[in-house]
Amino acid sequence: METYPGKKKTAVFISGRGSNLKSLIKYSKKKNSLIKIILVISNNPDAEGLKYASRSKIKIYGNKNKSNFENKSLKLLEKFNIDLICLAGFMKILSGNFIKKFSKPILNIHPSLLPKYKGLNTHERAIKNKDRFAGASIHKVTEKLDSGKVILQKKVKILKSDNVRSLEKKVLKIEHEIYPKAVDKFLTNL
Repeated sequence: METYPGKKKTAVFISGRGSNLKSLIKYSKKKNSLIKIILVISNNPDAEGLKYASRSKIKIYGNKNKSNFENKSLKLLEKFNIDLICLAGFMKILSGNFIKKFSKPILNIHPSLLPKYKGLNTHERAIKNKDRFAGASIHKVTEKLDSGKVILQKKVKILKSDNVRSLEKKVLKIEHEIYPKAVDKFLTNL
């Protein structure tokens, strides 16, 4: 089993294109990074992000089967001795059982200024409520949806001209910027 002195062995869970995954991989390759991404897991075997991870020489696993996804994932996490999971655009809610069995930190990025707008359609809800700001939050995963301790947040101004798509783009840009910083902050304070 390979060791990476000073670096936490990390698995990233994705469901789609993997833009936050790319940001985390880029960060993980820096000399002073605190993580080494060992594994990328997806509940969508056709996820674009899996191809990117594979090209980056990272082991991948994709499985659509809901009933055995968590069990197979737990076996892989154990096999590779994973210290940390980063959920990055992972559109499935992990069960309380999974969270207990993994028993190590799981971080998630969420496209709102938590505790506002837990769950889906965050940009639509922010615009509909005429909020002045939207943003992104990185938080620790608990059994309650989007309710764990917030590690880092950043906000963006919602302009009158913004629609769901334009706001989504602005928030995604700051997600890429703050996820690596949040991982750093979280691991430094462990």
